[in-house]
Amino acid sequence: MAGTILLAAALALPSAAEQPKLTLQQAVAAALQNSPAEKLAAAGVQAAEVRFRLARTPLLPQITFSESITGGNDPVYAFGTKLRQQVFSNSDFGLNSLNRPSPIPNFSTSFSGRWTAFDSGQTRFQMRRARLLKQSAEVSGSRTSQETIYRTVSAYESVLIASRELEVTRHSVDTAQALYELGRNRVNAGLAVESDALSAQVNLAHRKQELIQAEGARQTAWAELEAAVGVALPLGPESLEELQEHAFTTGALAEEIAQALEKRPDLASLALQTSAQKTAVQSAKWDFGPRVNVFGSWQADRHSFAGSGGENWMSGAELRVDLLPVGKRWQLQQEKVALLSAKAGEELARNTIRVEVSRAYFGHQAAGQMLEVARSAKAQAAESLRILRNRYDAGLVSITDVLGAEDADRQSQSGYWQAAYRNALSYAALRLATGTLNADQVVNLQ
Repeated sequence: MAGTILLAAALALPSAAEQPKLTLQQAVAAALQNSPAEKLAAAGVQAAEVRFRLARTPLLPQITFSESITGGNDPVYAFGTKLRQQVFSNSDFGLNSLNRPSPIPNFSTSFSGRWTAFDSGQTRFQMRRARLLKQSAEVSGSRTSQETIYRTVSAYESVLIASRELEVTRHSVDTAQALYELGRNRVNAGLAVESDALSAQVNLAHRKQELIQAEGARQTAWAELEAAVGVALPLGPESLEELQEHAFTTGALAEEIAQALEKRPDLASLALQTSAQKTAVQSAKWDFGPRVNVFGSWQADRHSFAGSGGENWMSGAELRVDLLPVGKRWQLQQEKVALLSAKAGEELARNTIRVEVSRAYFGHQAAGQMLEVARSAKAQAAESLRILRNRYDAGLVSITDVLGAEDADRQSQSGYWQAAYRNALSYAALRLATGTLNADQVVNLQ
């Protein structure tokens, strides 16, 4: 809801005569705020923060409070309770009192504490590991943001190409309608046969069907954009900017790969996870060391809840050494295997990134070359249609030639805008592959 209000405010009309536009940057900003993937990534960072704070808790002492009520005539219990209540008297040494004491209640209040003074560095290693995993989650969130940006760019560009396709289809319908009317006029004037008008009429029907499909495709693309942004957009597809041809600058393939290996957040996240696993191995090694714990307690025992009684306290320290650490040995082996897996995963990610950048790089290079070809074909097809229409009007060519030229013109226009769309999207894919796609950079795609 907040995202919708934000977009509505951003798109508010400055004046009644000015048409509002939803820019790509606004769509990306809304997606970064409302996308479920972003919220999931944020939750992961919060969970890592909680685990980091949890790893610090062994440094704190454990203090407990208890209040208990007991009663009974067990000889040992009665003897000890009277001692703790400090109400023991000479009469309690009688054999009958010792063997068959009267029931005695006891209200006990106690505080106890325990603190690990030395744990062979376990807490220190666990804190370091949790901190590295927290940093990994934060870096991984950056990659999630880049993927959110790319999904939004892709959805936004899909609406733009769908709008251009609709525009081309509408133009082809107008052209088909003009050809039909031209053919009908020539038939009525006795300059052409009836089949010319029928052929033009069939062509017009096909173009109208394509128009219906193009309108549906644009509405579908708009729904996908709303899903990518994460909120219902206040305006329709007409509020977007038009698809334009762009010229992009890229470095050499080796430079792009080197940049990806340096900038990719997911690779950095894996490196942090590997470091965290190294710390886990160190932690498992130091777990064989001794532990020193200190403890203490204070207790008050009373015959009644509000009465007076005796108090006592106790404190001490203990040294603990595991003399048969079989489980710890296997734990160390498990951590070492996990480290090997983490290193292999990081190396696999590097190789995968090299392939992804190469694929995106050559895909963008091909898209740029196809755009140049499509631009030339579009101009040639338009000129060919103009010439054939004039020749048909002069009775020099058949309607079939004109319809063929009209179809070629439609396909060349569609191919040109498809090439412009692929050129822009392939550039965004290359920037995503190199790990440099961000919210400020999308202005280059507008």
